[in-house]
Amino acid sequence: MIPDIPTNGMTLILGGARSGKSALAEKIARDSDTSVLFVATATAGDEEMALRIRRHRASRPAGWQTLEAPLDVGRSLKTAGAGVVIVDCITLLINNILLSLPENAPEDTIMEKVRAEMDELIAAQARLGGRWLVVSNEVGLGLVPPYPLGRLYRDALGRANQILAAAAARVLFMVAGLPFTVK
Repeated sequence: MIPDIPTNGMTLILGGARSGKSALAEKIARDSDTSVLFVATATAGDEEMALRIRRHRASRPAGWQTLEAPLDVGRSLKTAGAGVVIVDCITLLINNILLSLPENAPEDTIMEKVRAEMDELIAAQARLGGRWLVVSNEVGLGLVPPYPLGRLYRDALGRANQILAAAAARVLFMVAGLPFTVK
């Protein structure tokens, strides 16, 4: 059962890997009977990821628009034109932010960049309106990562999720393909 999703505003869809987050966002978009813009943040760093991206592109309905924006998502969205915007996903966007900065960038610099990226995304939704479905992994429920970069990534994604959840009209948490309403 799909929870009630506002027709105007942001819905943040959180969950673990392969929990059904993207599938839910795509189902909501398909069922909306309106135009859809799919904002993809993935980059093909290796052949396996390139194959995943090709599969995702092929699985989307032909009428959907796609914007590939690995960084500066909010600034990349210039005009309205879609009733539903799917941003998939914040998890990879945070990865892209970390990889765009110098290897020894101070944590404060990283968190400022994460904050700026999330603020721009929120501002774009407010400016353009429409139903936004923003997908992100919840990585704070597992073990503490054994490496500093992994811990920094977990912290940065957790911060991004908190910022988006505070601004979202609705927050869902996916478990085994089942959505639970958090907000």
